[in-house]
This record gives sequence, structure tokens and C-alpha cells, in this order.
Amino acid sequence: MPNDVLEREHELWYRRLFLPAYAVKDAARYSNTNPATINDWYYGENPILTTKEQGKPLSYMQLIEVAFVAFFRRLDISMQRIRKSKDYIAQNFTTEYPFAQYRFKTEGYHILMEYLKLEQSPEFDKSNLIVTDSSGQLAWGDIISDKFTEFEYEHELALRWHPAGKDSTVIIDPRIAFGAPMVNSIPTWAIKGRWKAGETIEEIEDDFSLDKSFIIDGLKFEGIAISDNSILG
Repeated sequence: MPNDVLEREHELWYRRLFLPAYAVKDAARYSNTNPATINDWYYGENPILTTKEQGKPLSYMQLIEVAFVAFFRRLDISMQRIRKSKDYIAQNFTTEYPFAQYRFKTEGYHILMEYLKLEQSPEFDKSNLIVTDSSGQLAWGDIISDKFTEFEYEHELALRWHPAGKDSTVIIDPRIAFGAPMVNSIPTWAIKGRWKAGETIEEIEDDFSLDKSFIIDGLKFEGIAISDNSILG
């Protein structure tokens, strides 16, 4: 086991990855899907995600898995192909949460994973990718655009997620704010609460020492549209 993996497992933040923290309805909103669909992925006739106890919230690792499956489905990748990819990675790389632990790229209807196992080979080329739904067949990665820039990786894990896209300052990081969506370490729900209580953008800005753009992003993520451009100063 790599030293990096051993070190992370002794960190307090690592335990938070597996604690139930996200209601299904919230996970659905973050991943741009719906609760019934997520439940079907876990408990349907042919479930693709099988590590959640019914009735409990999702852990961070489960949340990221949901986000990946939702992303694949928006690309019209079939459930059968997603399932085959997940099974291949889980079996060959011994991981319970493959979609949360490895970087993925996609081209058309193929799901690919960076071919990390060849890294020590003299013939290793970072453009080589495993076509995980084709029994490990290699493909060229230099012709594949990166579809997953909203995930940032540390310790071989997707530890930072930009659920509203990279252009938004909203981030989910299980190590900060107990994993709640946040802007500059301030939970978006807290900003929404201040706004709903009647505070102005300027008052929220002064109280939290946040730039206005962070506040606007946080409110938009919480479903509050700020249409007056003059509010940005």
C-alpha cells in the first residue's frame, strides 16, 4: 500500500469521507438529478450503486459516486456501460468507490480511466487510457477532452467538487465546513439564511469578510437569483 494511502487513513478528515452527511434530496440537487433516480441507482431492479444502507444519508464518497453517475447519464451513457466500467475497476483495482477514487474521462459512449498502473513502465505514456467498459483495452487520451474539471484530486481521491462548475466559487470539501457546500469556507446555507432574514449583500459581505462575487455565487447555488447587476458594485 502506498505511503500516501497509509498517511491519509490516519488523518481525521479521512474518516469524514464515510460518515452519512448528505440527504438524498440534497445530493440530487447538487448533482442535477432527482431523489427518485438516485434511489433507483441504489435499490432498483438492477442497482448500479450498492453500498448505501436504505434510509440513511449519503457519505461524501457516495455523493461523489452519485455525481459521476449523474454526469455519465447526462452524456447519454447507458447504465449497462456504466455498470461494466464500475465492476471492471472495482475488481481490478480493489476499490469500493471506484468513481470517487480515480479520474475519469469520456469520449462518446466510452468511459475511460487514467492508466496509472503503467506509470513505472519505460513505455508509459500519460495519454494512454484504459477503456474500462472494454475489458481494459487501451485508448489514446490526447484526443479526449477533460469532462471532469469540476473535481480536484488529492491522495488519489476526488476531495474537492465544484458542483456548480469551475466558474463558480462554490466548493464541497469534506475537510471544511463538515462537507457543506461553501464559498471561502462559509456554508452557502448560512449566506442564504442571512439573505432570507433581510440582510443586504453589503451587510453579509462585512460580517463574513467575503467578496461580493462569493456571496452572489452562494446565493445562486441556493436557488436565489440576483438579477440586479448594480449589486455587484
